[in-house]
Amino acid sequence: RVSLKATVPFVRLWNAEHPYLYTVLFTLRNEAGESFEFTSVKTGFRKIEIKGNVVYFNGKRLLLKGTNRHEFSCFTGRTISREIMISDIKAMKANNINAVRTSHYPNAQDFYDLCDEKGMVVWAEIPYISKHMPSGRENTITQMKELIAQNYNHASIFFWGLSNEISIAGSDESLVNNHKMLNDLCHKMDKTRLTTIAAVTMCSIDDEYVHISDIVSYNHYFGWYGGKTDMNGFVGMNAFINDGDDICRAVNYIREYHQCMMKFLT
Repeated sequence: RVSLKATVPFVRLWNAEHPYLYTVLFTLRNEAGESFEFTSVKTGFRKIEIKGNVVYFNGKRLLLKGTNRHEFSCFTGRTISREIMISDIKAMKANNINAVRTSHYPNAQDFYDLCDEKGMVVWAEIPYISKHMPSGRENTITQMKELIAQNYNHASIFFWGLSNEISIAGSDESLVNNHKMLNDLCHKMDKTRLTTIAAVTMCSIDDEYVHISDIVSYNHYFGWYGGKTDMNGFVGMNAFINDGDDICRAVNYIREYHQCMMKFLT
């Protein structure tokens, strides 16, 4: 691993309206100074921070209007082409959506590249889902290391997702420790991004693991497969935001992907 530092004068910031990308070219030379191998990567410059329970992006308050996206097509199933990815992003933009969560696993590099180019905010995550398995701890660590290492330079990625609805089968000390390890790993490998989790309606906001990441999101399925509107909904979240904690822990993603699934199945 090689780390390089450089100063970019009059830098143009990456944002949703103007997702400006820089091309970084790497060249290997032999002892005679002759170039024999090249590679390049596109990246962008932007700043994400939390101040007073508010997430700021390039110094301005960040309001996310997001959706979850599974790598699935009503026409081709799990086989997703670049054209389908472009169509998905166009549909999001047309509906004033500026953020997307790659549920619940790393996506193809093409999708991250397109989000970089189109100015989409991305929540990238590992498939640590629904039930904690103590024997799988090292696997979650390995997956997170690979997720960050492979995607560090993508300007569109703002959040590293630690888990999804992981306390459905209950929470315990092993689960909490696993999340602490993942959270610490993310901040060690990447000090420029925030961490998050996706809890499910029935998970109490008093659960210890909910307080580990920088931000928490709740998946609500009222009238679908569990939970009532008075369970950790907007009232509960407002109380949580104002509990004196300096860390912002409230991003509410409303997810509706079953309509496409039902259309495909019928």
